[in-house]
Amino acid sequence: MPPAGSKRTFHASELAAIAQRYSIRLDSPEEVCFEWAMMPLDSAGVLQAMRESLQSPGAQIEITETSLAKVPPGRLEFPLAMLGRPASLPQKDPALWRGQVIYGGDHQFNVWAKVWIKIACQRTVAAEALKIGLPIAPEQFRVEQGECFPSRENLGLTPPVSPLGMVAVRAIAAGAEIHPEFLALPNDVNRGDAVQVEVRSGGAHLAFVAKAETGGRSGDLIAVRNPSTNKIFRARIQGKDQVLVQTEFEGPGQ
Repeated sequence: MPPAGSKRTFHASELAAIAQRYSIRLDSPEEVCFEWAMMPLDSAGVLQAMRESLQSPGAQIEITETSLAKVPPGRLEFPLAMLGRPASLPQKDPALWRGQVIYGGDHQFNVWAKVWIKIACQRTVAAEALKIGLPIAPEQFRVEQGECFPSRENLGLTPPVSPLGMVAVRAIAAGAEIHPEFLALPNDVNRGDAVQVEVRSGGAHLAFVAKAETGGRSGDLIAVRNPSTNKIFRARIQGKDQVLVQTEFEGPGQ
């Protein structure tokens, strides 16, 4: 069979050749056309497929638009992995959810729908305005019952992210929901911190205290200033306020 949405025509000469190849007798072969029967996308079927993926009783789903192309008969699927994120949170615009019709065994015909979705969830909200880059303390957030756009966290597919000890990567207003994408791990070194520098050069080791000119987390390269020479060099963060310089040359600024 041809792919859904297209036709495959066998002319009389082709059919005669095929029949001869398989020792089949055709008295008067005629042209034959094959195509999949196509039908409009069924909104009720789309809704059912979405509910099966969400596995969230009571989920509120409003379909605002679907793909207009006709589809072959088959099984509708809307995988959670294909559910797009809203352009802004909370959801102010419909989200795009891509799916497919499985037909003819393992063939796929792509479809899509725009949806509003709300599910019951626990929301983590800011108890006070949170500033960028500052570790979040227990009294600065609270957990409450509410309605959310579905995510891997609130569907129980991945462990929820606690803001405790994390830092905000954007300003978060008091009462606003704290989403995982608003958070990051705190730096192991911040600009202006005193850091313990270890220099390794062959078999020689040197240690001294310097000042971080940039910040980062373990494994990052940052700029560090030697207090005795005022020269800046690059070092790799090894842990909290610890950096390493490994070279076959003399130590930086020495």
